[in-house]
Amino acid sequence: MKGERSTMNPTEKDKGFSAALHIVLSSVLAIGFSFERTAPGTPAVTPLRVYVPLCAIMTWLFHFLLSSRSLFSRRAKESRSVEQRDPGWKLFGKVPPREGPIKDPKKIQKEYETKSGRAGPGNPTSPRQSVRKNLDFEPLSTTALILEDRPANLPAKPAEEAQKHRQQYEEMVAQAKKRELKDAQKRKKQLEDRCKLEESIGTAAQTWNQEILPNWSTMCTSRRVRDLWWQGIPPSVRGKVWSLAVGNDLNITHELYSICLARAKEKWKTTAAPTAETETEGSSDRESSLELIKLDISRTFPQLCIFQQGGPYHDVLHSILGAYTCYRPDVGYVQGMSFIAAVLILNLDTADAFIAFANLLNKPCQMAFFRVDHSLMLTYFAAFEVFFEENLPKLFAHFKTNNLTPDIYLIDWIFTLYSKSLPLDLACRVWDVFCRDGEEFLFRTALGLLRLYQDVLTCMDFIHMAQFLTRLPDLIPAEQLFQHIAAVHMTSRNRKWAQVGRVVFTTFTDGADANVPALATPLFECQC
Repeated sequence: MKGERSTMNPTEKDKGFSAALHIVLSSVLAIGFSFERTAPGTPAVTPLRVYVPLCAIMTWLFHFLLSSRSLFSRRAKESRSVEQRDPGWKLFGKVPPREGPIKDPKKIQKEYETKSGRAGPGNPTSPRQSVRKNLDFEPLSTTALILEDRPANLPAKPAEEAQKHRQQYEEMVAQAKKRELKDAQKRKKQLEDRCKLEESIGTAAQTWNQEILPNWSTMCTSRRVRDLWWQGIPPSVRGKVWSLAVGNDLNITHELYSICLARAKEKWKTTAAPTAETETEGSSDRESSLELIKLDISRTFPQLCIFQQGGPYHDVLHSILGAYTCYRPDVGYVQGMSFIAAVLILNLDTADAFIAFANLLNKPCQMAFFRVDHSLMLTYFAAFEVFFEENLPKLFAHFKTNNLTPDIYLIDWIFTLYSKSLPLDLACRVWDVFCRDGEEFLFRTALGLLRLYQDVLTCMDFIHMAQFLTRLPDLIPAEQLFQHIAAVHMTSRNRKWAQVGRVVFTTFTDGADANVPALATPLFECQC
């Protein structure tokens, strides 16, 4: 009780304390008045009966007084502690609250300039403003690190240290500015190159439309046209040039495509509910490969998302492949055809794409691969190795040492005409020259790719070489690749591609009748 009484300071009484005292005094006075109002003649009240209840009431009121006093004092202390926590926690520990008002940031900046000696009548600007006069930007993070004062509870930064940090800050800003200027120059050059490319494409498209295409039969073999061909055909005329270069030796019409498509749709219906008769027919007829088409369409250029289910060209691709299986049931559908048809769809109308597709697959090289004619495929591989050894003897010997044969990587390249192996824009440019030079350019492109990555391949073993060649890098520089393709010589002992093919084919057939050697027949009319 003494401890509690010691805490009772009259100067700290509040309204609750005064109210409690008022209640106690009023109670005492009321009891006293009750004694005076006792009726005359009645016996006097015994002191114990009066004072015992009175003491109990006073004791209860006194305890209530103490509890209310401690409650009010606790609330006052909590309110004061909240006020003390207002400044918050600093980086290097808790500091006592500021006695004065919070300084204005501008005032802090001005004090920093005064301490560092940078402010004056001749140089009133801040370091941040002076930097912006010479630079277009300034990293805010470095500004905050250098220009802010230390916390109030730490000693001021020495002059030498401040000068050192200022120099480091200026070096960081200068390096950042240099990087930004370098990036800006790079972006500017890329924009200029893109504008030049678009301008050259527009000029070339005008030349093709106005001069070459109207006089195709007379100009397709000229040197000027061949040079434009090597540079790449403009996308706006690419489909038309491909159609003219591939030709239509099969005399396929739009009506024939409609007939084949109708037959394919009927076939789809019958395969949905097969009978014994259709199963027998399908076993002897390769039109049963229609089901395989559905699986491969979703795998065709998945990054474009236009040939997958629900895409704008899904049904078109399905129709062309289905119509071809009905047009050539002896060939049917072979994996890889979907990529060739997809490239044609992107550049031609549906019926024209089917005509070009059927005529393209009818060429000797494609027919040999898609019909899986092993003897002719080995002939192509052997002829390819002749030019491989002639152009890249070191890499050829490395391949021989590791037993890496051409069929491991060439089959995928030839089956899809590089449309699956190369980026789409680069594959279209390969197709441009392929339409000009024929099947020879397919193998020349293969040698160009091997020449481009010769240094990388010579450091690999069999597994890594096979993995690398079956999955080429996503980014292949087009101009660099075509420079390596141009450096490939398609002559061996003064014999060209077709002549080497005849010799190889004769060797494979042991001198038998070679009236239809695969490499002796030209692919397109426009030849070198």
